[in-house]
Amino acid sequence: MFSFFKSKKDPADSTEIPVTPDAVSESKPEEAVSFASKLKQGLARTRQNLGKQLSSLFGGGKIDEELYEELETILLTSDIGVSATQNLLEDLRKQVKRDALTDAAQLKQALKVSLVTMLKPLEQSLDVNASKPFVFMITGVNGVGKTTSIGKLAKYFQTQGKSVLLAAGDTFRAAAREQLIAWGERNNVVVIAPDSDPDKKSDPAAVIFDAVNSAKARGIDIVLADTAGRLTTQLHLMEEIKKVKRVIAKAMPDAPHEVLLVLDANTGQNALMQVKAFDEALNVTGLVLTKLDGTAKGGVVAAIAAQYPQNPPALRFVGVGEGVDDLRPFDAQEFVDAMFD
Repeated sequence: MFSFFKSKKDPADSTEIPVTPDAVSESKPEEAVSFASKLKQGLARTRQNLGKQLSSLFGGGKIDEELYEELETILLTSDIGVSATQNLLEDLRKQVKRDALTDAAQLKQALKVSLVTMLKPLEQSLDVNASKPFVFMITGVNGVGKTTSIGKLAKYFQTQGKSVLLAAGDTFRAAAREQLIAWGERNNVVVIAPDSDPDKKSDPAAVIFDAVNSAKARGIDIVLADTAGRLTTQLHLMEEIKKVKRVIAKAMPDAPHEVLLVLDANTGQNALMQVKAFDEALNVTGLVLTKLDGTAKGGVVAAIAAQYPQNPPALRFVGVGEGVDDLRPFDAQEFVDAMFD
């Protein structure tokens, strides 16, 4: 039996979808495959474009301007971006001079060191104990995997011993409500969703407002709020999502505590434009990089780091597969190791 309630500040209806343990089907344990192995598989395209070319370039010989020029071309074609490429080359030159490197074979390790140093600022700890509930607002363009990421995040936080509530704030995509409810059933968590009646148009801000208030009343640890996908060029929709953020703050003054932007790893340099646009609109605090599935352009992570040299948004999670456990916190060293042969 569904229970219905209304926000006192908004007339939009929301539906509470309670899930009982009996509603969750037990999944059979899969063969354990290390996350590092899956990450390496996910970065297969990057490793082919970057790692193999670098292995050839760094096979031996002298370090000269011709080598630096070839390296520049390789980095640029690996979606690392102009700024990041220039920064890496500059750091390599410093290492060569400082450590008196003379053979090209020595540059492979030097480049890995430079990349890890560049990506380390994206590797930031996330303290969800700072507030209860800790409210995540998840956003991004259409088709990047926001709703799926929310389901995986729910499982991740449950493994950390946290209680989770999902808010189905994507009221535009017909299947979004059902998809999030399915994830709620899979993870055995409550979902606050808009009314299922297609004739009733629900306000996404009101749905999330209700979800935050419900979480406060229940003593829930984590709220994961879905929002509708939107292109950065759809100015009216970008204005709407600003409203969603303002309404969340009305339910809880310091919320949302984390604005997560979900990025598709296959979009390459387009991800930079998305980060910039959503950051200007919402002050993005964290990123989720999805679809590291073997065709991904993983070099874009370096491009993002270079775009924000002072205060980059944290790369909170990376996704390497379809499984519920295939979303993990970003580790710079692990990521760089997976990019190289």
